[in-house]
Amino acid sequence: MCGIVAYVGRRPAVPLVVDGLRRLEYRGYDSAGLAIPSKDGGLTVHRAAGRVDELAARLPKRLAATTAIAHTRWATHGAPSDRNAHPHLDAAGRVALVHNGIIENADQLRAKLAADGVVMASDTDTEVLAHLIGRELAAGETDLANAVRVALDQIAGTYGIAVLDAANPGEVVVARNGSPLLLGVGEREVLAASDLSALVAHTRQVVHLEDGDLATLRAGGYEVSRDGALTSRAAEVVDVAPMAYELGGYRHWMHKEIHEQPAAVERAISGRIEDRFATAHLGGLDLSPRDARAVRRVVVLGAGSAYLAGRLGAQLIEEVARIPAVAEPAAEFRYRNPVIEPDTLYVAVSQSGETYDTLAAVQEVQRKGGRVVGIVGVVGSAIARAAGSGIYLHAGPEVSVTSTKTYTATAVSFALLALHLGRVRDLSPADGRRLLGGLRALPGQIAEILAAEDDVAAVAARWSAYSGMLYVGRVRGAVVAAEGALKLKEVAYIHAEAYPASELKHGPLALVSPERPVVVVVPDDELREKNLGTIAEIKARDGRVLVVGHDRALAAVADEVLVVPRNEPELDPILLGIPLQLFAYHAAVTLGHDVDRPRNLAKSVTVE
Repeated sequence: MCGIVAYVGRRPAVPLVVDGLRRLEYRGYDSAGLAIPSKDGGLTVHRAAGRVDELAARLPKRLAATTAIAHTRWATHGAPSDRNAHPHLDAAGRVALVHNGIIENADQLRAKLAADGVVMASDTDTEVLAHLIGRELAAGETDLANAVRVALDQIAGTYGIAVLDAANPGEVVVARNGSPLLLGVGEREVLAASDLSALVAHTRQVVHLEDGDLATLRAGGYEVSRDGALTSRAAEVVDVAPMAYELGGYRHWMHKEIHEQPAAVERAISGRIEDRFATAHLGGLDLSPRDARAVRRVVVLGAGSAYLAGRLGAQLIEEVARIPAVAEPAAEFRYRNPVIEPDTLYVAVSQSGETYDTLAAVQEVQRKGGRVVGIVGVVGSAIARAAGSGIYLHAGPEVSVTSTKTYTATAVSFALLALHLGRVRDLSPADGRRLLGGLRALPGQIAEILAAEDDVAAVAARWSAYSGMLYVGRVRGAVVAAEGALKLKEVAYIHAEAYPASELKHGPLALVSPERPVVVVVPDDELREKNLGTIAEIKARDGRVLVVGHDRALAAVADEVLVVPRNEPELDPILLGIPLQLFAYHAAVTLGHDVDRPRNLAKSVTVE
């Protein structure tokens, strides 16, 4: 949930790593810092609470180092402050360390170090690791990689780290366990970063480190080891243009990514439609027709918007393929000692492919012999590698903390999976063709919704004055309501709760008042009349109603209506969610919030 950038090479390192921190700031923005070798043989460290620009403002104009490690932090242990910002040093000031993750036995290690006379300079868990590495070097270890390895053997928890030793200014040692770390290989330079966004401006040659890997970086290259033995990690060419990480005239990443959804959906279905058999072709799934027919249940695992997309996916699988399907928060699933069934297909969903709770759930399923496939956004990510097969979103990079285009691309990927599973069972060719037509229509229909953005913005500006809202929907609309409420909470900081519309009269109706309006999702399906009944219940209690539906005539029973085009009933929830993304975005803008850096949140959640 923090960002690491490291560089060893021939170019001035400080401008390069500061630029990398800016590109990673969506991963954490409580504080930032960097360390470089100094001319006197020591280390120079600069740190600042707040954003990367505050760090940059403190830096001297000329820093000639060609080696650097840098970090932007999302606080776990210790409040955001200069003293808790990374990098952290050992007692001698010889070792500088940046760290993503959590050291679970930090309190015990702090106590042991304090008993030996070590005085801690911060409240962080990270600092103990810097001291452990420093002690190994002070005891005579001359190889930084060995010192790091011995220190890591003493800790429990997750980490992605980069370490700089004043005595070895031409190298950086990095290691990962449960927190993403990539290498970028250039011409006589090597970079490391926790995200591809910090690398693509400099190289397309990328090395994906695996859990347990430790790497030594020098200007001439890199070497990777596991358990002290060298291992091979070849560089791969990534197909991501640097411009994908540029705002391109948009004010916010969230706004840009909302508008990228037609193209993202087009890529998600491209090459995956098989008209001859009215089905979806999912080669990466590695699931033969025989295997697909053997699936008796589907369990979807995810966190946040990925979990909610999984709920929509489970609904699609049940409705289209007629296979019992449920979605669960990955952490809850993992900790309740689940029963793993041999005829169940487990689907792990993650935009980053690095979400720790979801990765741990995957590992738990696999330990018990279950079959896991992934629906992930990043090629080579930890969950993609662990699952070994699945569906890539092809949505392109998503930088905003708040997920929009990856949520939609995930929902479309589930529609393809449901179609694939349905056609090997009892879904007719006619229904298969009907759904394929609906999938093909989605990009144009999303573009149509986005063309009416000004209408949504006007509604959001009016409704942003409320301190809280209820979101309700029935069956197909229930997940749309849940995701819409999450978006409003995340970026507008307006309290929003989502309930199935059928549950409204069982408690939440007590909250309805003129001061707490209700957003009602009304698909044009067999439950339309029941949804109209829900609206009548709300209006009878002086509640204000915003309807998201397919029919302008709904204005007769609501205070505001956001209209979306009709698709096939199974696919309508994908479209119904788009105006609620815009609604949350424009409410946040009206309230003056930092849309891309919502308070207390970070993009890639790699800690528990």
